[in-house]
Amino acid sequence: MSQSLHFFTRSPHLIPPSHSHSKTSLPSTSNLRFPVTSPKPFPIRASTSSPDLDASSEVLISDTNRNGGVLSSASQLYTPVSDPISIDVDAVTEAELKENGFRSTRRTKLVCTVGPATCGFKQLEALAVGGMNVARINMCHGTREWHKRVIESVRRLNVEKGFAVAIMMDTEGSEIHMGDLGGASSAKAEDGEIWNFSVRAFDAPRPERTITVNYDGFAEDVKVGDELLVDGGMVRFEVIEKIGPDVKCRCTDPGLMLPRANLTFWRDGSLVRERNAMLPTISPKDWLDIDFGIAEGVDFVAISFVKSAEVINHLKSYIAARSRDRDIAVIAKIESIDSLKNLEEIIEASDGAMVARGDLGAQIPLEQVPSTQQRIVQLCRQLNKPVIVASQLLESMIEYPTPTRAEVADVSEAVRQRADALMLSGESAMGQFPEKALAVLRNVSVRIEKWWREEKRHEAMELPGIGSSFSDRISEEICNSAAKMANNLEVDALFVYTKSGHMASLLSRCRPDCPIFAFTTTTSVRRRLNLQWGLIPFRLSFSDDMESNLNKTFSLLKARGMIKSGDLVIAVSDMLQSIQVMNVP
Repeated sequence: MSQSLHFFTRSPHLIPPSHSHSKTSLPSTSNLRFPVTSPKPFPIRASTSSPDLDASSEVLISDTNRNGGVLSSASQLYTPVSDPISIDVDAVTEAELKENGFRSTRRTKLVCTVGPATCGFKQLEALAVGGMNVARINMCHGTREWHKRVIESVRRLNVEKGFAVAIMMDTEGSEIHMGDLGGASSAKAEDGEIWNFSVRAFDAPRPERTITVNYDGFAEDVKVGDELLVDGGMVRFEVIEKIGPDVKCRCTDPGLMLPRANLTFWRDGSLVRERNAMLPTISPKDWLDIDFGIAEGVDFVAISFVKSAEVINHLKSYIAARSRDRDIAVIAKIESIDSLKNLEEIIEASDGAMVARGDLGAQIPLEQVPSTQQRIVQLCRQLNKPVIVASQLLESMIEYPTPTRAEVADVSEAVRQRADALMLSGESAMGQFPEKALAVLRNVSVRIEKWWREEKRHEAMELPGIGSSFSDRISEEICNSAAKMANNLEVDALFVYTKSGHMASLLSRCRPDCPIFAFTTTTSVRRRLNLQWGLIPFRLSFSDDMESNLNKTFSLLKARGMIKSGDLVIAVSDMLQSIQVMNVP
């Protein structure tokens, strides 16, 4: 395949532009910056005989326009125009930009599990105002009718209040777990108490200190002396006696048990997993829940205890066949030894991953969880998949109004690793202080991100090429270059115009210092982008004419006070593969 890269250059005499604040100079032989005048462009055009790149897939780069450096085919002055077309933007983000400017915006996204403590419209609105980007519904709990009401409330919140909160539906999975505790929201197990775990179905009221188990072979598989872990070790029991379908256990580590919590058991220091390995990843109930999620138009489906890429591919084919007019992303939950064995292929097949540390910590030694988390986060970023760090981030805030210092350090480490999102589980679903827990995540994220930028801690992570075509590889190089330029020039924001969300995702992968304004034409893509690091998603109708798009964007954002004249931005687009650098007129 023959390829060529042609340069047509000139030698402009650069003079500094008028800009409202000091920036790093652009690299040039004269060490000066963009001219105020508009010299002729010098194009850099990539051409190829490759069938992967059609005639429209070209790279055009020009040096300047009247308001700043422009790397594109457009070299005319961008002037504000009056345009009646509106722009959809998150109300909280708009207020933050107006009040504190570009650098104050939070890059790490926040996922909140909705439960009895937060299912009302007012509570959901409070979470959205507090920074919730994604609302998670857990199909382990509640009825489909209950979840339907939550989904309707979130959609109403988006329409009436201007948010872009996405909805993630988390499947139950077919692993061994407890029943629903007879309708109680929780049960407290104290040290030394004897509890009965049974596969029998009980008429209400059930016997005191009795837990039902969903797996019929449970009593056969466990042995006296086994250690039983509830919810990844939040509560521990020792098996002391087996009587028919009942297993009597003594509590050795007290704690709070939640309905339908996961159960694992250990023998002689090793996890007993033969039966779990034989269970299907997606249970019959999960398929019904997935049908429900498709019908309700959820944005993400999170699959529990994924064992292989085949499961992900099968589910994505099923969703595509059942929802031809919707694009639902599949999130793989990494929470078992099987997931770790096939980690890379699972992440490659999925649309994102969740580090479910609670259940994962019940299957691998606790001391391995931190390094495993970092490995998953780094691999997801390399493969350009959003990653969520979940489970027990602020567990103590279920009962207390302030977190432990160790929990704050844990959250800080996840932010420092540049995970796309952090997730609250019981803290927001049933905790006494859901808004305070969310505030802790938000404040810690903002502070650690600010420290990272101030210290100029640009990590030297290798981002391997992931494009399957020459055109895709050009898009990657453009985004890598745009992010590097944004850091070197200390620009205020990156603009990306994307219909599919792909180029916005590539920019997010680079983790630039400045926020990324992602403009897309559909509300569904806008919501899905709300999970990814650093992206501020807008819904905006735009054309293939980048000059027109920028004129419209500048006019609309300036009218709302979100940008001002002199702000320095870099713009890229998946319609015309180009980079543009300019000051807002």
